[in-house]
Amino acid sequence: MSIEDIIREEDIGVYKTLLESTRAIPWKIEWETLRFAYIGPQIEELLGWAPQSWATVQDWADRMHPEDRAWVFDFCVAQSQAGIDHEADYRALRKDGEYVWIRDVVHVVRNPDGSPNALVGFMFDISERKRTEERLLDMQRELEELSFKDGLTGVANRRRFDMIVENEWRDAMANRQAISVVVLDIDFFKQYNDHYGHLEGDECLKRVATALAGIVRSPRDLLCRFGGEEFVLLLPGTDEATAMALAWRCLDLVDKALIPHAGVGAGKRLTLSAGVHTTVPTERDEVLPFIAVADRRLYLAKERGRARVVADGGL
Repeated sequence: MSIEDIIREEDIGVYKTLLESTRAIPWKIEWETLRFAYIGPQIEELLGWAPQSWATVQDWADRMHPEDRAWVFDFCVAQSQAGIDHEADYRALRKDGEYVWIRDVVHVVRNPDGSPNALVGFMFDISERKRTEERLLDMQRELEELSFKDGLTGVANRRRFDMIVENEWRDAMANRQAISVVVLDIDFFKQYNDHYGHLEGDECLKRVATALAGIVRSPRDLLCRFGGEEFVLLLPGTDEATAMALAWRCLDLVDKALIPHAGVGAGKRLTLSAGVHTTVPTERDEVLPFIAVADRRLYLAKERGRARVVADGGL
């Protein structure tokens, strides 16, 4: 005897009992009327709505999160009309006002001509799976954010700078806009470490980074630790005069932080030097030489006495 023969001979109630004893919620919709022919009693335990309150597909749509409703409804209708089995994840409204993540798995029962006759399927509660996915995504975002941060100071790191500067360079080239960079370096930092020790040197870098964080004007400005005691400020859409003013502002912010530097004399405070370069890039220009000019100007500032900004020097 085939399985089909066994099913035909068995009481339909047996299969109804089996369906209603599972965690999955079975349902059936008549395509011609778009009315529920059946929905399992488990729906009330999950969502709080009695089975008899599920009359039409409109009840199904109304009990869906507003952000999910349009795309889920349109997707399921289009797939059903095409006779394609499908599934959709969405947030279903509980009677108490909370939402539960549901996965609807849909099978299209077709007429002999291929047109839809009915939809049958199962609803699954996937809330715990979604919570796990969210936690994993949060961890991934956190790890990604950490990978772009300097571990000591908390500002952006060289990896972040390299990624952003390439994008901003292309944007400046395409829009024929100025882009500026300020390279900053702590003066006499070796002497600071020699005098106070490397642990205090690390604390000094943190204090400098905190002071410089106040220079960022917009989401496009980027302050990063370039390495050692060197910081870089990337300023898209910024002309030379403004970049020069911001560089001096960086020096002023660190000066106002009142970080003592007895390694270069009693009563002395920590200072910065800076090199500035601005350009409107063309296709002949490259990013690294652009930054290198600012770096050479930084060392001119050092040669000229430190605690100053250089934006010229014939470079």
